[in-house]
Amino acid sequence: MARSQLVRIILDPKKIWFAAKQKQTISERLSKYGLRYDDLCNEHENPDIKEALGRLPREIVDARNQRIFHALDLLKKHEYLPEDLQAQQTPFRSYLSDMLALVQREKAEREALGALPLMQRTTVINE
Repeated sequence: MARSQLVRIILDPKKIWFAAKQKQTISERLSKYGLRYDDLCNEHENPDIKEALGRLPREIVDARNQRIFHALDLLKKHEYLPEDLQAQQTPFRSYLSDMLALVQREKAEREALGALPLMQRTTVINE
């Protein structure tokens, strides 16, 4: 418990200059491509993120996918968004964290009650 409080204090941008500078740098880099910080979460590495994305409204997931594809296109072309569009970006506006927290609470509750984890669906291709 004390460790997590220490980490929060160390990484608090309001108190530490370096943390504020790092947050500003991340914000600038994400704005260049029109991404949000939550867009960097990879659903292929974490099943909780995949479950949270599955529970979000379709419009939010479609907007996320569009931002990612547009950023990949800009990266491939070695370009950035125009300056006026970069100024409109909101890189730290979260859309995933609340749902992800809910999924993780449900997972912890299932584990505490001794229930089996949700089945992970896989596709088997017969050759």
